[in-house]
Amino acid sequence: MPYSTNKELILGIMVGTAGISLLLLWYHKVRKPGIAMKLPEFLSLGNTFNSITLQDEIYDDQGTTVIFQERQLQILEKLNELLTNMEELKEEIRFLKEAIPKLEEYIQDELGGKITVHKISPQHRARKRRLPTIQSSATSNSSEEAESEGGYITANTDTEEQSFPVPKAFNTHVEELNLDVLLQKVDHLRMSESGKSESFELLRDHKEKFRDEIEFMWRFARAYGDMYELSTNTQEKKHYANIGKTLSERAINRAPMNGHCHLWYAVLCGYVSEFEGLQNKINYGHLFKEHLDIAIKLLPEEPFLYYLKGRYCYTVKKMAATLFGKIPSSTVQEALHNFLKAEELCPGYSNPNYMYLAKCYTDLEENQNALKFCNLALLLPTVTKEVSPESDSECCCLVSTIRAQNRNNSLRYICSFLYSILCIYFYSTFIEV
Repeated sequence: MPYSTNKELILGIMVGTAGISLLLLWYHKVRKPGIAMKLPEFLSLGNTFNSITLQDEIYDDQGTTVIFQERQLQILEKLNELLTNMEELKEEIRFLKEAIPKLEEYIQDELGGKITVHKISPQHRARKRRLPTIQSSATSNSSEEAESEGGYITANTDTEEQSFPVPKAFNTHVEELNLDVLLQKVDHLRMSESGKSESFELLRDHKEKFRDEIEFMWRFARAYGDMYELSTNTQEKKHYANIGKTLSERAINRAPMNGHCHLWYAVLCGYVSEFEGLQNKINYGHLFKEHLDIAIKLLPEEPFLYYLKGRYCYTVKKMAATLFGKIPSSTVQEALHNFLKAEELCPGYSNPNYMYLAKCYTDLEENQNALKFCNLALLLPTVTKEVSPESDSECCCLVSTIRAQNRNNSLRYICSFLYSILCIYFYSTFIEV
């Protein structure tokens, strides 16, 4: 009896062991392919994380869902954003590396007397090559307005009225004027700072009637330049500069021998360049110089042209000083010549002209002349917003600097004189001994 009981016990143990072995074998055959199917999907996550979503899941043997941690996905997205920003930064650095040598070459050409004429404006180049560098929202808006109403500039569009309203200086009733009377009235209004806005409104009210008249067109472009100076909002300034430039460019195409068209095209190119990058600033600088020289040939008695030419030369001087660490005297002399020419054609021409004369003489270390024109600038009333209230304080600071330099020079001369006397005294004493 005990023998049979032991036999049954051993047989039961063997059957149980065989059952457990079969169960384990079945588990490995069924479970491992499932894991192998999910593993490649997990390993390919790094290559497809741009399209991955929170719905990507891995299922375990009981059917429960294991969701990727949201924090891990955020880290992957941040890494992708960081890589994108690094690529953009590399592109900007590459552009600057290309632009800076061109800027140095441009400055060297100007200092060496070489004038490179560019016949195609940056805006034309953008239209031909479709480069995104010159295109901006303000340019596109102005182009749309310029193309409306039969290809002529329209300032009184719904877009402009809603975005950049200009206060009415007179009643809504528009008085119809003939061209000569209108031009005379506009020129008279523009002589005062407060009349520039009214002058712009008057021209805008008559744009349909005189839109094909050259004398009207360049004055309308000039009025946009005035509104640029009057405005204190950056977007408004960009808006006025781009529309005015487009209008003056068309005026040049209609009347290429009209000096005023070239004058205001150059001025408005300068305004537009204030909102451009380094490369386009250089392009607009060439364009400004080219049309300014043409305007001087056509209007040799216009003092404003020589004032602008002087400012251009002085700006080139500042850029050269920044790049090369020294002030080129030849450029300062050229700027001084143009400012003096403006003063010769119209004595007491403007407060800014006196200020730049003083700066040129200061750079040339002619302090007496610099002090003279500083005092004249303080005495002359300001008739343009080009000179802000800070300019008076700048002029006073320049006067103080010049006087301090004069005192230092006087002390230097006195010290040199005393030193010479002491040297003579000791030398004579030594000879006697």
